[in-house]
Amino acid sequence: MGTTKSVVIVGSGFGGIGTAIELKRAGFDDFVILERAAEVGGVWRENTYPGAACDIPSPLYSFSYEQNPHWPKRYSQQPDIHAYLKRVVEKYGLTPHLRFGVTVTGATFDERTARWRVHTDTGDYDARVFVPAVGQLSRPVWPDIPGQESFEGTAFHSARWDHGCDLTGKRVAVIGTGASAIQFVPEIQPEAGKLTVFQRTPPYIMAKHDTRYRPWQHRLFRTLPPAQGFGRLRIWLLGEYATYALTRKPWLAKGFELRTAQLRRRYVKDRALRAKVEPRYQMGCKRILFTNDYLPALTKPNVTVETEKIIEITPRGVRTADGTEHEADVLIYGTGFAATDFLGELDVRGLGGRELAADWDKGAHAYLGMAVPGYPNLFCVYGPNTNLGTGSIVYMIERQARYIRQAVEALSKPDVSYLDVHTEVARRFDEEIQRRLADTVWTTCSSWYRTDDGRVTTNWPGLVSEYHRRTRELDLGDYRVVTS
Repeated sequence: MGTTKSVVIVGSGFGGIGTAIELKRAGFDDFVILERAAEVGGVWRENTYPGAACDIPSPLYSFSYEQNPHWPKRYSQQPDIHAYLKRVVEKYGLTPHLRFGVTVTGATFDERTARWRVHTDTGDYDARVFVPAVGQLSRPVWPDIPGQESFEGTAFHSARWDHGCDLTGKRVAVIGTGASAIQFVPEIQPEAGKLTVFQRTPPYIMAKHDTRYRPWQHRLFRTLPPAQGFGRLRIWLLGEYATYALTRKPWLAKGFELRTAQLRRRYVKDRALRAKVEPRYQMGCKRILFTNDYLPALTKPNVTVETEKIIEITPRGVRTADGTEHEADVLIYGTGFAATDFLGELDVRGLGGRELAADWDKGAHAYLGMAVPGYPNLFCVYGPNTNLGTGSIVYMIERQARYIRQAVEALSKPDVSYLDVHTEVARRFDEEIQRRLADTVWTTCSSWYRTDDGRVTTNWPGLVSEYHRRTRELDLGDYRVVTS
């Protein structure tokens, strides 16, 4: 039969931990968190590249009920965020619920028993509720470039950083200029003998108003928590304003765009280089990046920005469309994640054996980003159309955890077998979301927010306050409530 639990959660990043804490605080203890790695942390465990940090200030990029008065900086780095998650797990007693080294391969809903059979490489788990919390930014993307296997040097993805590779004096080629690259490029530039950055599309870059907290601020946060809460509120309001500007009033975003131009003029004096790093698309279409170090790093004598299209990887380096072979000893892929590939390779089967991969073949969709018709008692965390262009995803995760907790409460009644969101409810929701997204900046260019055929499957089209309102209470009228 396998291990029996009321709730099986997959993943121990912010999403899985937040859901588990919500259940625990409500008195539900019959749950398990399955984690393929050896410790908790999600992306903050996996991404250990030099300079890895969050681009959302820590007072907001943390659980509202578990503020940390000891953040060393306003924008915390990977080790501090990872340590925070581990402390939260200990404080809320989640350790007994964790199962490490367990890779989930799929899940099948049994209509006869109204339970999920969750399949893993160590055996099956039998669950009433199945909660995939695998995130949108957990599976690295390797670009489709011919010849990758032929490279004779060291090659790795930034999300799987090879810390044993000494870059001192080496010829380093970096493919990609996304959120990871703009953090690690300034870190490795002083080490590399020659650093070539291959840029397909230049990002919009904003200044990162970072600061290191002083001892008196730590004391203030400890003794007067509302002081830190005020900072959190201010950041939240700024995020709401930025979202409103990007999604509803693009002219309001012109001020942000002017600031990015000022940064380029300030740091990049060479006009040819400045032209290379100037975006030619509407601001906000792709992720806006925050850094103080990236543009200055590109101006260093040992750095070259290459904008010619890459046509192949050779044994000795990278060949571009102009025929030039750029020789390299180390090749680093900063090419992001499969954000639109929700649930990764999980084989999920619902009522009548229907396959979620087939139902999502034209783009993932879920009611409120969590529930999918035909897959009862399945609730995604950080699912389709719940990502943010600005603001903190932890805020969204808390709202999803609250909603899922209410579903677990409803299912705890003895006569309720399962909840299956009505097809019409989910369809109307998806049509609304896609209609609203069609009028946003995210449809004006190609980005990881969209599938190959142009559907935006990642982002939420409104303010986070709207999502808070719409997920505040579980409406059983949205679901087919099957009783025993």
